[in-house]
Amino acid sequence: MKEEDQRTKDIISKVREIEIRARRLVEESLAGQYHSVFKGRGMDFDRAREYIRGDEVRTIDWNVTARTGSPHIKLFTEEREMTMLIIIDVSASLDFGSNPQTKRELAAEVASVMAFSALRNNDKVGLMLCTDEVEYYLPPASGRRHVLRLIRDILYFEPKGRGTNLVTAIDFANRVQPRKCLMLLMSDYTFPGSQAEALETLKPKISTTSKRHDLVALAINDQREEELPNIGMIRIEDSESGDVITLNTGSKKIRENFKAEAASLRTEMKRLFAQHGIDFLELKTGEPYQPILKQFFSTREQRAIRS
Repeated sequence: MKEEDQRTKDIISKVREIEIRARRLVEESLAGQYHSVFKGRGMDFDRAREYIRGDEVRTIDWNVTARTGSPHIKLFTEEREMTMLIIIDVSASLDFGSNPQTKRELAAEVASVMAFSALRNNDKVGLMLCTDEVEYYLPPASGRRHVLRLIRDILYFEPKGRGTNLVTAIDFANRVQPRKCLMLLMSDYTFPGSQAEALETLKPKISTTSKRHDLVALAINDQREEELPNIGMIRIEDSESGDVITLNTGSKKIRENFKAEAASLRTEMKRLFAQHGIDFLELKTGEPYQPILKQFFSTREQRAIRS
């Protein structure tokens, strides 16, 4: 019982620690930008009034016009409430980290920042955790307790699967969110088997989803997945497939090939999301994510002004 009590205390402490950092960042930097960047699902009908010369003809309310005998137009107000759905890949590779922070811990912290930003704007936030299947779904809701539960679930949920299948995850997300929402897709985009084939399979899904939702892709990576240290012979295990290979990191050619292959995959991912107008953020464990989020908000804000 004492071990369970200590684990509960550790969980509460970790969640609270992330909450403090996330709320500070939101309150000091991101709250205003979030409000201006994410506008909600559209416009709500407010009321009808009589047509005045110069009004947009396309806004004429023909039902009211027919009933009253004089032209009326529709007036709208912006629909502020928005739903955010955070989709996180919790496959085995997300538990990796070459420094004290794992990729899953980084995902939890970034998700908490976005969730508290939504909370300040009275938006609802939902969570979906997936591996090669959808393992957990927390329907969208609002409130601090809901966000704290969301953080806890990201950190401590124990998935049954080890692999990654984002196609299944996106299909599920589209079913449970038929109306437009802000959809955050967080993964290391590491797939069993051929990476190229996996990205090709993913392409039609993100194409369809980006037309219905505001889809944002966040890549959660670790420096050691992109660049090998020069430490001689090492054994590398694929955490999702269990395959093990031995590499001589003392070989400059092997290190260069490893780095080039990782860079090529990142380039393909960027191209894939860019083709469909999807924002793509790259985050790494052990590195500050705050500047990347600030730049993302700033870029979206400028884009909204230009449009």
